[in-house]
Amino acid sequence: MPTARTTASKTAAAPLIGVAFMLGAMASLPFIDVFAKFLGQQNVPVLQIVWARLTIGALVALPFALSHNGPRGLIPKRPAYHSFRAGFLILATFCFFLSLKYLPIADALAIFFVQPLVVTVLSALVLKESVGRNRWAAVAVGFIGTLIIIRPGFVALNPGSLLALAAGTFLAIYFVMTRKISGQAPAMVTTFQTNVIGAAFMTLTMPLIWHHPTPAQWLMFAGLGTIATFGHYLIVRAYDYSEASLLAPLAYTEMIIATAVGWYFFGDFPDALTFLGVAVLIACALYITLTERTRATPDAIEQP
Repeated sequence: MPTARTTASKTAAAPLIGVAFMLGAMASLPFIDVFAKFLGQQNVPVLQIVWARLTIGALVALPFALSHNGPRGLIPKRPAYHSFRAGFLILATFCFFLSLKYLPIADALAIFFVQPLVVTVLSALVLKESVGRNRWAAVAVGFIGTLIIIRPGFVALNPGSLLALAAGTFLAIYFVMTRKISGQAPAMVTTFQTNVIGAAFMTLTMPLIWHHPTPAQWLMFAGLGTIATFGHYLIVRAYDYSEASLLAPLAYTEMIIATAVGWYFFGDFPDALTFLGVAVLIACALYITLTERTRATPDAIEQP
């Protein structure tokens, strides 16, 4: 029978588990942008790319979701809430994929990272979470890092910048809504429900804009949907363990991989100031992680 000490240790370690899930998600999600940018360059409609991301994501998540509670478990208890939440994911995905037509991946993602600021504000106002000075400081410093990266963008604002900004805001609302329902269903069930609701909405638009994909494009669709599903599964798991305001600064670590893949696949090599901005983001993520590790003292995390 677990002792009080064991229970306390699991509770104390929970934020660090959430951090690990979030970092895993942030390392994988930039590859979605690589596929989306390639498909956009090949004139595949953005709505169809969003449809593929959600539809294939639902198919990937289906067997895992069924393994929990069978077919009955696939139906959300609050369908209106899940539909509303899926709508914000659709808006965020559409705006961000469209922004990649105008901007390099790293620049679009840097502007997109207004999202952690919005998450932190909403987590305090809507979720009533306690947001300490350390977390506010980490978010603020991370945002300074993004400003270092996108400094030319604010001089000559283009549609891509506005789209990336909108995407970040919509995804912040999606994340806060995810936190609101965390723990109510297994993470993969929640992931499936979001994907299938979004796919149903997007399927209604397909007869109007359908582009016949080539075999290579179908493979990119498959890669995009699979990575998106497992990336967002990790995010849902992270929110099961940690508060939204804690996880928000860690989203900046996605910039590290995004900068690398943008250079590798598209030749968008960052300059010295961009590297400085990314270094600030890394420092921000490390700071918030080490702060949580300090709070979880050795006694508190003793193994059972």
